[in-house]
Amino acid sequence: MTTPDNPLLFNTSTELPVFADIKPGHILPALEEVLNDNRAEIEALSDQDKPSWASLMAPLEALEERLQRTWGPVGNLNAVCDSDELRPVYQKGIMLVSAYQSELAQNEVLYTAIKKLRDSESFKALSSEKKQVIEHALRDFRLSGAELNPDDKARFKAIQMRLAELGTSFEQHLLDATRAYRLHIEDEVELAGLPDSIKQAAAQRAAEESSQGWMFTLDAPSYIPFMQHAEGRDLRRQMYTAYVTRASEGALDNTSLINEILKLRSEAAALLSFDNYGAYSLATKTAKGSDEVTEFLRELAEKSHPVAEKEVAELEDFVCRELGLDTLEAWDIAFAAEKLRQKKFDFSQEDLKPYFPEGLVLNGMFETVKKLYGLSIKERKDINVWHKDVHYFDILNRDGEKIAGFYLDAYARPHKRGGAWMDECIIRWKKPNGSLQLPVAYLVCNFASPMGDTPALWTFDEVLTLFHEFGHGLHHMLTHMETLGVSGIRGVPWDAVELPSQFMENYCWEREVLDSFARHYQTDEVLPAELYEKMYAAKNFHAGMQMLRQVEFSLFDFLLHTEFDPAGDITVQEFLDEVRREVAVITPPAFNKFQNSFSHIFAGGYAAGYYSYKWAEVLSADAYATFEEAGIFDPETAESFHSNILSIGGSRDIMQAFEKFRGRRPTVDALLRHSGLNK
Repeated sequence: MTTPDNPLLFNTSTELPVFADIKPGHILPALEEVLNDNRAEIEALSDQDKPSWASLMAPLEALEERLQRTWGPVGNLNAVCDSDELRPVYQKGIMLVSAYQSELAQNEVLYTAIKKLRDSESFKALSSEKKQVIEHALRDFRLSGAELNPDDKARFKAIQMRLAELGTSFEQHLLDATRAYRLHIEDEVELAGLPDSIKQAAAQRAAEESSQGWMFTLDAPSYIPFMQHAEGRDLRRQMYTAYVTRASEGALDNTSLINEILKLRSEAAALLSFDNYGAYSLATKTAKGSDEVTEFLRELAEKSHPVAEKEVAELEDFVCRELGLDTLEAWDIAFAAEKLRQKKFDFSQEDLKPYFPEGLVLNGMFETVKKLYGLSIKERKDINVWHKDVHYFDILNRDGEKIAGFYLDAYARPHKRGGAWMDECIIRWKKPNGSLQLPVAYLVCNFASPMGDTPALWTFDEVLTLFHEFGHGLHHMLTHMETLGVSGIRGVPWDAVELPSQFMENYCWEREVLDSFARHYQTDEVLPAELYEKMYAAKNFHAGMQMLRQVEFSLFDFLLHTEFDPAGDITVQEFLDEVRREVAVITPPAFNKFQNSFSHIFAGGYAAGYYSYKWAEVLSADAYATFEEAGIFDPETAESFHSNILSIGGSRDIMQAFEKFRGRRPTVDALLRHSGLNK
C-alpha cells in the first residue's frame, strides 16, 4: 500500500521530487512496490483481442512514467550526492530495474499485442508521433530479444542485468579513484606559475579538509588549471600520472570490468544475429552502417592530420627553444600549450575568468534564448533541492505561461560524479486525464565555486560547457510532443542528440552575445575589444590536435565494438595503441590507462556511439551556418529551428527534419570552416 510518508511515492503540489526527504531506506520499498504493481497491470493489459492506443499504449505510458518518477530522483542522487549509505541501495535498485526492463522488453504477449495494434485499422488513424512510438516499441522489442527462443531469451536478460551492474561498478570505481587522490602542498614555492585564483581555491579546499597549505584534486576545476600553469614539472608529472591511471590498480581496477563488458556485449549482439555490437548499436542511429561511420572518422582524421602535425612541431620547437626542455612529455603538453597560446595571442585563460562571473553568465545565456525563442527564465526559491548550491528555474513563453523548469547544480564537490550532463527529471506528456505534464530537466556541471566574497568565476571552456548542456536542456524542455516515447530527447537517435547542445556553443563566440554578460566582476567593464579579438584569434588554437583527439576516442570506441575480439590474444590496451598509431600525432606514455576512465562507453550510453559527438557536430555547424547567413537572432530562422529540430523529439526522422530546416543534406564544410581546418 502506498504510504504518504515515503516521498518517492507521494507527489507534492509542485509534482517535483522532495529530495531533502528521500532517505536510503525509502528507496527499495518504494521501487519494489512500483515494479510489482506495474507487473500486475502489464499482465492485465497484454492479453487483448483488439488493442487500441487508449486500451494498451496509454496505460503503458502511465506505468513507464510512474517508474521514472520513482527511480529517476534516485539516479540523480546517486550521481550528485554519492554516499556509503546510498551506494548498496542504488546497486540493488539498478538490478531490480534492469530485471524489470528485461522482462518487459521480452514479454511476448505484450509484443504480440503491440503488433496487433500496428496491423489494425485503428493504427492508420493515429497521429504521427503515436505511430512512431509504436514502431520504436516493436523495434526495441526485437533488439531486446523478444523473438529469441526461451533459453537465448533468458541468457540475453542475464547479460543485460550483468552489464547494468558492471556499468555502475565502473563509474563507482572511477569516482572513488578520482576522490582518493590529493596533492597536498605546504611549501608555497612549489606553487610557482599558478594564478592567485587557483591558489585561493586550493587553500580553501585544504581548509575544508582541516589541512594547512594547498590541496589539489583530480576534479576538473583543480586538475586542468594546475596542468596548464604549474611550473613544477615533477608535480605536473605526479598529477598527470594519477589522472591517467585512475581506476587501474587494486580494488578499483576497471580492467577486468572492461573485458567482461566487451565479451557480454559481443555475446548479446550475436544472440540477436548481428555481426558485432557496433552493428547492434547502429540499429537505432542515423548512420547507415559501420563503413559509413569509420569512413567519416577517417575523413576527419585525414583532413586534420596535416594541421595537427604542424601544431605538434611548433609546440615541440617552442618547448625546446623557449622552455628549455629537451623533450615534450605528456605532462608538459597542457603547460606548454598554454605558454605558447599566451605568447602567440598575448592572453591566458585566467585573463578571461574575471569577465565570466556566474550570475552574469547565467543572465546572458537566458537573454540569448529569450532573443531566439521569446523565453523568460525566472529563479524560484521555494523548490526543494538536494544541495544548498542547487538552483531551480521556471521557463515562461512569450505570453508569460510556464512551459518547463530545470535544476542547475553547477559546482564541483566531493561525492559528485565528474563531468557535465543534462538528464530528464520530468517529461512533457499529456496524461490519461487530459492534463499536460510540463518537462523539467537536471543540468549538472563541475565548475569552480565561489571563494569567500568572490563570486564563482568560470573559464571560457566552462561557459561553453554550460551553453552546451543548456542546449540539451532546451531540446528536452521545448518539445511540443505530448506522447511520452517521443517527447524531448526520447526517441532521438543517439548520433543526433548532440545537435542542439553543440549548436548553442556557437553563441558564446559572438561579440553581440558576449556583450550581454562578459563583464568584469569588480569594475563591470565589458570584455575589452582587444581581449575578445585575441580570444577569437585563438579559437582554433590546436584545432587539429583536438580534432584528432576526438577522432581517436571515437575510432577506438567504434572499432572496439566492431573489430576487436574480446576472446582474442590482443588486449584492449594493445588495440588502443593500434588506433593511436593510425590517427594520433602524440603518443601517450605506456602507463596511460585512458580506457579505464572512459565512462562514456563503459558506464554511459555511448558504446559504439562516441562518434556521435563529431557526427552531430557536422549537423550543428551546418545548422548554425543558416543563422550566420540570415542573422544569428533572425526570428524566422529561429522559429524554423525550433519547429523542425527542437520541438519534434523523436517523432520524425531527424535527417529529414534537418533537410527541411536547411533545405539540403548536411555537409562537413561548415564544421571544417568553424574549426579552421578548411585551408
